[in-house]
Amino acid sequence: MARKRALVVDDSKSARIILSRMLEKYDIEVDMAESAEQAIEYLNRHRPDAIFMDQQMPGMDGLQAVKAIKENPRTATIPIMMYTSQEGELYVSQARALGAMGVLPKQVRPVDVSKVLYELHLLADRRDHEQPVLTPVELDTPSSATAPPELIARPGATESGQRIDALLREQSSDLRRFIVAGMDSLATRIVGDLRGALPSSRPVMESLPPIAPAPPSSRIPWRTLAIAACCGSLGFAILAMLARGELARVRADAAGLSAANAELTRSRQELADTVKDLSNALAAGPPPGAPSTPGSPSPPLHIEIVPYGELPLDRSRLDVLRDLLTKLEAQSAHGVVRITSYAGLFCLSGNATDGYLPAAPTLLLAKCDLIGNPSEESSFAQQRQSLAFANLTAGVRQRTAGAISVAIETSANVRMSAAYPARSDTLTAGDWNKVAAANNRVEFSFEPAAP
Repeated sequence: MARKRALVVDDSKSARIILSRMLEKYDIEVDMAESAEQAIEYLNRHRPDAIFMDQQMPGMDGLQAVKAIKENPRTATIPIMMYTSQEGELYVSQARALGAMGVLPKQVRPVDVSKVLYELHLLADRRDHEQPVLTPVELDTPSSATAPPELIARPGATESGQRIDALLREQSSDLRRFIVAGMDSLATRIVGDLRGALPSSRPVMESLPPIAPAPPSSRIPWRTLAIAACCGSLGFAILAMLARGELARVRADAAGLSAANAELTRSRQELADTVKDLSNALAAGPPPGAPSTPGSPSPPLHIEIVPYGELPLDRSRLDVLRDLLTKLEAQSAHGVVRITSYAGLFCLSGNATDGYLPAAPTLLLAKCDLIGNPSEESSFAQQRQSLAFANLTAGVRQRTAGAISVAIETSANVRMSAAYPARSDTLTAGDWNKVAAANNRVEFSFEPAAP
């Protein structure tokens, strides 16, 4: 598989080097440009898989460069991530409005880099890994040689389980580096003490009287060795305590994630039941003999439910569109494939700074921090689709010479597929979000061209 390539654009040499080293750890080839003008000249000859763009640069700044790249048809589909110290929702909104996928802060952690790389599709999906991430480590007693079941990654684990594996892998790597660094420092100090205690090997000056040889049973080396042994034992004891405390904290986090995963599984099952009922109702269609209104929109061919927080036009929706276009091309059809996304109004907990998540199912609806869908309300049309989705919609028009085109719409007037329950003092977030999840959907329809 060919290595991915990224372009880092920053007028600061140190910032370019720091980010490039982070990316190279993920086996990504990195090219660098020190100005926006140099980056645009580079794009005339090369096509990277992603661009990391600084904001404040001499001459053309980062937002101007993003606008120029997105207005060029040859480079418009390259995903761009702003790499800057700029913060605030206003700046993030401006960057996304011009076509950037998001903002990566310069005070970045390795876990943030990996998250961005998965979002840019520069790394394989976590769910594609089949090998366990962790290996049990014996810390104090032989009985601890077997890791608890919740810490071992299993094939087919859910996304929450993969997150647990990633967290444990990072903690294990940090702890291993700390132990190795501590042992290296201790070994260097012991070697220095031993060298200082040994007799000098330099020749004795002839003018000095002869010096009697030191007795073979010198006490200095043994004292040094005893001190070194004590320090080593103390160091190993401290490291073992730190490792045991870190493992206990990770186990507690894993237990919390496992409980959340169980709740998520239950919610998904309830959502699947709701979708099944909705699909049966749609399959029944209008009653026989019902009159059709001229100019009315075509009934949907397929409906896909979108989990909260996911891109509407990605993942399973991408597979549905690909299959639909393949069938239409095989039939030599002429017309427009219309894709309409609808946003469900969820009961959410959180805030605008840290983000919102669906509230706990047992929480009363009256105690929700927000009822809505901020991720859908704040994004533009091009931000609701992945790069693969955009390439697929653009390619079908070219392959069919305009016979088949794709129109993407976001319904401002929410057409509900399921009615929300009446609000009351006893209504819970779980009952409300079950309906919101059914309304958070993407509909596919086909309008044949007029003969």
